Amino acid sequence: MKIKHFLTATAWLFLSVPSLMAESTNSAVTGAPLTQTTQGKKSFTLDDLMWAGKNYWNLQPKNIYASFWGDCLVETEVEEVKLITDEKGRKVYPKPLFTIAQVNAAIDTAKVGKVYNLMGAQFPYADQSLVFLQTPKVSFLYDWKQEKTVWSQERTAGTQASFFNKESKAEAYVKDWNLYVRTADNQVLPVSTDGTREIQYGLSVHRDEFGIHKGIFWSPKGNLLAFYRMDQTMVSDYPLVDIEHRVAQLAPEKYPMAGMTSHKVKVGIFNPATKQTIYLQTADPTDRYFTNIAWSPDEKTLYVIEVPRSQDKAELIAYDAQTGARKQVLYTETNKRYVEPMQPIRFLPWDETKFIYESRRDGYNHLYLFDTTGKELKQLTKGEFEVIATLGFNTKTKSIIYQSNEASPIRHNHYAVDVKTGKRTLLDNGRGTHNAALSASGAYLFDRWSAPDAFRRVDLVATSKPKQTQLHSAKSPWKEFNVPEITSGTIKAADGKTDLYYRLVKPVDFDPNKKYPAVVYVYGGPHANNIDESWNYMTRPWEIYMAQRGYVVYVVDNRGSQYRGFEFESVTHRRLGEVEMADQMEGVKFLKSLPYVDANRLGVHGWSFGGFMTTNLMCTYPDVFKVGVAGGPVIDWKYYEVMYGERYMDTPQENPEGYAATSLLNKAKNLKGRLQIIVGYNDPTCVLQHSLAFMRACIDADTQPDYFVYPSQGHNMMGHDMVHLHERITRYFDDYLK
Repeated sequence: MKIKHFLTATAWLFLSVPSLMAESTNSAVTGAPLTQTTQGKKSFTLDDLMWAGKNYWNLQPKNIYASFWGDCLVETEVEEVKLITDEKGRKVYPKPLFTIAQVNAAIDTAKVGKVYNLMGAQFPYADQSLVFLQTPKVSFLYDWKQEKTVWSQERTAGTQASFFNKESKAEAYVKDWNLYVRTADNQVLPVSTDGTREIQYGLSVHRDEFGIHKGIFWSPKGNLLAFYRMDQTMVSDYPLVDIEHRVAQLAPEKYPMAGMTSHKVKVGIFNPATKQTIYLQTADPTDRYFTNIAWSPDEKTLYVIEVPRSQDKAELIAYDAQTGARKQVLYTETNKRYVEPMQPIRFLPWDETKFIYESRRDGYNHLYLFDTTGKELKQLTKGEFEVIATLGFNTKTKSIIYQSNEASPIRHNHYAVDVKTGKRTLLDNGRGTHNAALSASGAYLFDRWSAPDAFRRVDLVATSKPKQTQLHSAKSPWKEFNVPEITSGTIKAADGKTDLYYRLVKPVDFDPNKKYPAVVYVYGGPHANNIDESWNYMTRPWEIYMAQRGYVVYVVDNRGSQYRGFEFESVTHRRLGEVEMADQMEGVKFLKSLPYVDANRLGVHGWSFGGFMTTNLMCTYPDVFKVGVAGGPVIDWKYYEVMYGERYMDTPQENPEGYAATSLLNKAKNLKGRLQIIVGYNDPTCVLQHSLAFMRACIDADTQPDYFVYPSQGHNMMGHDMVHLHERITRYFDDYLK
C-alpha cells in the first residue's frame, strides 16, 4: 500500500482540478506577481475550505459531470441526463434524454427500490440507447427511447467488490472473501468456497502496489474470469484495536513488514460455461508479485508481468487461458535499483498481434510497440519527459492517446502518437494541467483543465484534427474573500544542477517591510508531487488558511518525487530521506534569503512520507526548525510493509546500514523544538508502532514531543475530523511559531 499524500483540499469529483482556489493574484513561473487589495473582503474559516466543512459546498463553483455515450457526450445530473455534444462533436442545446422520474416509473420501486441519483449512470453500448443503473436490489438496463427496462439482474448486499461485464451481462462479485459469478439470467455460480480473512479471492493484492487496484479481470467478451487468490495465513497479524465496543476488540491487519514473511498469490481463471477453475502454472508464488494482468483480444492468452521480491526484474509472461500452462516470456527488464511495472499491456484495436508496453528503461516512462512473439518493433515516445497515462486509441487515425509532461515537468497535456510514423501531436491547448476521458472510438476527449491563471475549464477536444470546444468555464465563488499572492519558480537541488519546482504563498495583506513566520509543507516521497501548473500551482486550502493568519507557506518538490524520470526518483534508493532533506534545505536557504521571512520562526509540516520528512528535518536540523507537525509518520523503515519498503530500501538484512541511518529512533535525542505527532489510532498503513517507538525513544532521551491521536481513524482523517485536525495543526503553529 503506497504511502499517500494526506489530501486536505477538495473532495475530488469527476472534474478533478488539483486545487480549487479563487481567482486570486498569482503569477506564472517566470511572471511578476499581481497586486490585490483585501479591504472589505471576508476571511475563510476551515469550514469554508475543507471538503468536510459545514460551508464547503456553498463555496464551490458550478461543475459539470459527464460521460461518453459512444462519441456523444452526456451530462449526468442527479435527476436528469442531457445530451451536450453529438457524435460529430458538435455542441447541442442541452437535450434531455431521460429523467429519474421516468426511470423509476419503469421499474417496480416497491419491490426493487428506487434510483436516487443519475450521476453514476453508465452508457456501455455506443450504438444503443441503453443506460446501466442500479437500485439497492437490482442492476438494470433502461432504454430511454422506449422508456422501459430491457434487462435486470439481482444484486447481492454486502459485497466487498463487484465488476459487471457489458458483453456477457455477467457480474463477478466478492462476499465474505469468496468470489461468485452471477450470470445474465441470475444464476449464481460460486468460484470459491474456502474464502476467509486469511485466504481471499477476487480482491486487490500486494497491498495495492504495482498499479494494482482490483482482483477481478473479465475477458473482453465476458466468457472467462481471471482473478487473484491471496493466501495470508503465513503473514503476521498486526494488533489493531477497535474501540467501538463496550470492551474493545482486536481488529488485526495482515501486515508483512520489510524483511519478513509476505503473502502468496495465485492467478486463477474461471469458466462460467463449464463452472471450472484453472490456475496459472507460474513459478513458486513465494516472494513473487503477479502484476498488471491483461487478456488477449481472442481470450486465449492471459498476460502477467511478474516481479521477484527483489524487484530488480520484470518479466512479461504469456499463459494459456485454457490450461494455465506457461507459454512464453515475451520481455524481460532489469535494473540494479528496481523495476516497477504500473500498467498492463494494451492491444492495438486494429491489429490484435501487436500491443503497447510501458517502460522506464531509457530513464523515462515511454511507450513501446511489441508483437505477440515478443519482438520489439519500435519505441513510440522518446525524450526527457514522462508518459503519465495512456487513455486509449483513436481507431480512425490509428494513434495512441496519452497524457505526458513533454512541454514542462509541471504541465500535463494530452497528445496523440501515430503508431506507424511515431509523429506526436498536441491535442489540447498546451496550457496548465489537463485530465481527460476518451470517447469509445477515441475521437474525442472530455478535457478538464486549469492553469495558474485559468480557473476550472472543460473542453471537448477532437483528436483526429485537434480542435478544442469550450463546454464550461466556472466563475469563482471566492471573489468576496481574502486570498493570498501565489507564485512559483525553480531552485537548484543539492547537486547544484537539477531544477526543483517550488510554490510560495504570501500572507494576506502582505507587507514587504514586515518579517513573517514561514511554514514548509513537505511530502517528498515517490508517486507524488506538490506543484503543477493547475490553478494556483496546486495550492492546498490549508495553505490559504495559514496565509490568511499571517504565515508564508513554502513547498518544493525534491528529488525522489514523481514525473521527473527514473534517476530523479531513484537517487534516494537505500537511503530514504537523505537526498530529500538535502533538497528541502536548499529550499530553506531560498526561503531565508527572502527579506520578509523571519529565519528564527521556521516551521515544517507533512503527512505520511511527509510526516517522516517533518520528523527527520526537526531532528536533523534542530536549530533551523522551531516547530513541526508530523502526521502519520514513518519512523523506522523496518516497520513499514514489504512491497513499498523493500523497493526503495531493499530488505533490512540486505541494507542494515541504510535502515540504521534512516531510522528516526536514532535521532530522537536531537529534538529541540516543538514537535507534535498526530496519528489515526487504527492506521493500517503507518502502524502505531512507528510513532509509539519514537515516543519511547524521546522519553529515554529526555526530549519532549507532543502526541495526539484520532480514535477510530485510519491513515487519513475523514469527515468532520479533517476540519478538527487542521484546526489543531494551525493552533500548534499559532501557539509556538507566531
